[in-house]
Amino acid sequence: MIVERVEHPNWLSNAYLVAEGPGGSGFLVDGNGLTDALEQRALADQITITHVLCTHGHADHVVGVRELATRHGVPLLAHPDTSVEADGRLDDGQVVESGDLEVRVLYTPGHCADHVAFLVGGTHCLTADVLFRGTVGGTAGPDGDLGQLKRSILERLLALPPETVVLPGHREATSIGEEQRSNPFIRAWLHGEGLAEAPCLVGGRDATLLLWADDYDGGHKALVRFASGEETIVGGSRVERL
Repeated sequence: MIVERVEHPNWLSNAYLVAEGPGGSGFLVDGNGLTDALEQRALADQITITHVLCTHGHADHVVGVRELATRHGVPLLAHPDTSVEADGRLDDGQVVESGDLEVRVLYTPGHCADHVAFLVGGTHCLTADVLFRGTVGGTAGPDGDLGQLKRSILERLLALPPETVVLPGHREATSIGEEQRSNPFIRAWLHGEGLAEAPCLVGGRDATLLLWADDYDGGHKALVRFASGEETIVGGSRVERL
């Protein structure tokens, strides 16, 4: 199987080409404005593009996806709750076929309501902005939900075999087993590791800092609890320690 990735230098968002192999079928996942390299690889290897798939509708993941689908004459598919102008829907458990490749849709909300992951051939999972190498997605957006994010990770993604390759929406690949062993958020949720309580402000609101960890962009990500009891995950730049 061919997996080709391009990463935006500023957003650090990924777009992917996944294919059976040279001369076979394949599909494109997400758009970051740099997908020319993926199309060139498909042309060089005589790969027939069958679909363009969207993991979610955030701006750094959908640049040019409509144009990609139109250029290749293939359907653009996304979750029904998305803002993307898709040609068809992606529902939980649905299987999309690209040649002999089977792509199973996993509904993984939490970072946002229209978020899906793609399990390809049972061996590779495109997790987009729910699970990254060493960190997890934020939940402070308008349709973010920490409870849903935890269920998406702990009940859906960690149920996959540990050797499953994780292809995230930002930065480098990892594996399910590696994240279960070393991801600080997963370790905290499974074993209570690294959790503490320290006063802080988040956007001027009183809060308690529960977990401080590295993020994929070289900064930090924080698990916080507000006075209301609501917990969420925010970028470290939003946290002011007291």
